[in-house]
Amino acid sequence: MAKPGIAIKIPNFPDLAIRRIVSDYNGTLSQAGKITPGVVGRLRRLHELVEIDVITSDTFGTAAAELSLAGLQPLLLPSGARHDRAKEAHVKAHGAAHIAAFGNGNNDSWMLKAVKDAGGLAIAVDNGEGCAVQTLLNAEVFVAGIANALDLLLDPIRCKATLRR
Repeated sequence: MAKPGIAIKIPNFPDLAIRRIVSDYNGTLSQAGKITPGVVGRLRRLHELVEIDVITSDTFGTAAAELSLAGLQPLLLPSGARHDRAKEAHVKAHGAAHIAAFGNGNNDSWMLKAVKDAGGLAIAVDNGEGCAVQTLLNAEVFVAGIANALDLLLDPIRCKATLRR
């Protein structure tokens, strides 16, 4: 059975029909490899609405155990690969126009750009470990804290004040 998705209507902004979330793990959903408090419940609720892909190099080796709390498994990037290009290719292969992408690092920049350029929702997040400037420039919106960022999708009317033109 198909998931219902998330519809976001913003005045003078293209309508968004989100069917998938693609997120970085380290520094975006977690701090020092540990999932941020409050994120597990939000991810569970969002997973009832959309597909969720968490793409990571798993720097701390904790992503599988931490994400299992939310019923998710990470998509692990191979060492030595261009992680920025792998993430970009993933969103392009899964319909970037219908993706909400979350990231904070330089290796998330191309992913956010591909989603933004396709008409999806690109969200740069500072979850306590900073956010690369190029990633900020390739996003539609910047949010402090992943819980706040995920709440934009759980309560889509919150996007209006930030993104209306």
